[in-house]
Amino acid sequence: LFQRQREDPTDVKDPLLTATVIKRLGCSGQSGSSSKKHKQRPSTMAPTETTALVSNGKPKDEEKDDENLRRLKGYQWWAFFVTFGGYFMAHFSRKCYSTVKQQLQDEAGYNAWILSAMDTTFMATYACGNIISGKLGDTLNPTTVLAIGLFGSGVCLFFINVAIWFDFHGFNENLGNLFILAVYFMFGFFQSTGGPVGTAVMGNWFCDSESVRRRGLIFGLWTCHQYCGDITAALCTAWVLGNGWPYWWALLIPSLTNILWGVLTLQLIPDPADVGIITPEVRIRQEKLAAKRALLKEGEEILDEGPKPISYSAALRIPMVAQYAFAFGFFKLTNYVLFFWLPYFLGKNFDPVTANLIAALYSVGMMPGGIIVGVVSDWFGGRRACVIGTFMSCLMVFLFIFSIYSEKLNEVALLVMLCIMGILVGGPNNIITSAVAADLASHPSVRGNNKSLGTVTGLINGCGSITASIGLLAVGPLQDHFGWGSVWVFLMFCTGVGTLLMGPKIWEEAFPKPEVPEAETEMESTNVIV
Repeated sequence: LFQRQREDPTDVKDPLLTATVIKRLGCSGQSGSSSKKHKQRPSTMAPTETTALVSNGKPKDEEKDDENLRRLKGYQWWAFFVTFGGYFMAHFSRKCYSTVKQQLQDEAGYNAWILSAMDTTFMATYACGNIISGKLGDTLNPTTVLAIGLFGSGVCLFFINVAIWFDFHGFNENLGNLFILAVYFMFGFFQSTGGPVGTAVMGNWFCDSESVRRRGLIFGLWTCHQYCGDITAALCTAWVLGNGWPYWWALLIPSLTNILWGVLTLQLIPDPADVGIITPEVRIRQEKLAAKRALLKEGEEILDEGPKPISYSAALRIPMVAQYAFAFGFFKLTNYVLFFWLPYFLGKNFDPVTANLIAALYSVGMMPGGIIVGVVSDWFGGRRACVIGTFMSCLMVFLFIFSIYSEKLNEVALLVMLCIMGILVGGPNNIITSAVAADLASHPSVRGNNKSLGTVTGLINGCGSITASIGLLAVGPLQDHFGWGSVWVFLMFCTGVGTLLMGPKIWEEAFPKPEVPEAETEMESTNVIV
């Protein structure tokens, strides 16, 4: 055979061997008599036992990988759009209530105490709901959980409208107060589905190597949904009141849009594996399964039942999940204090319009913050802890300046400082509950199991919300007894504690150890049948 190849490299029935011999001999197959023979031979070669391994010059496995990647990429934009819109609707419905608080008090008759109790009830159930929803998203169909959250949010707002239309509060004050608190108790649980479950669906689809390299940018853009929703709620209320419509339309419109988006969300495919797309995570799970099957005794069989949802304890055992959960609580507390108390603080030195305008710059800065942190961390090879630590260290400097000069700064200086502080706070807060959570859920101990991201995100977001809610109780007494300077010092302390909790991860990223083989921790669900 090799002799015939020397005479004419194209005179062969095995295309793979032909390519190999031509490469070794350095022949072109286009000289002498071989050229004539080649011209007389038909252009198509008869199939052989190796022909099935190649197609258009590519092995079949490589062609399948290309097809899987093409299908994965083709659906990513739709998954981004639907999950972005779902969380957008959550914030649209959540913010609309706060935009009509004055009307609820003046026209519906609810006093300040009940409105404050609604906020507290919502925060409590929202924090606990994050932990529960993340686990539900990993256990059940994620898009069903997302849709239930949207349907429930819409129904809760509709019930508030019912209470307004039929004047529950006027009929019986206790009945009206109890009804609206009960509705908002459930509203917090329904609202909690968007963050952890939406992040899990995003992680399922954006799992290819290119998306992983650009994870910071992708999730930084995705987390803009909350600010878009908040701004839309304010604009919707302004439009409703500006046209002279009853204020309850500002609650009815997001109620209807949430329900409609829930219908759309039900059509979303939650996992590429559901439509036969083999992703890197699925391939790793299949390789682990094949390795286990190779060790079986005769007569034993392993059934592939897909990845098994991890438990809360297993999620907390993933390195840095617990530290990030507590660190996020201190960072979120800083954000909550600035978000809720800035208008009140600025109102002491400025008129209400100016105070709200200056405070709004903080929220404006938060929107690009996540994108900036995401892009910068991508530039540095996914070293997000280092970038977050740097941002938080800079924030401490600004808080120190605030503690001394906050009541002496003019409007321009405050505008600039609060916009920068919005970037410094918003960036880490947005990235920790999205890109960082996706990084943690990709740890080797759970590699190949995509039923972990929702639980991890829910734990981080839920624990963070609980810590922040407790910390908010200290703000009022501090500013009453020691002035606003003590509040900024308190926030410096919280920011410092959160950064220290991330210290081990920052050190690991700054001074990485030599890579070691990944631990083959088995997380998939398997049954052995004898």
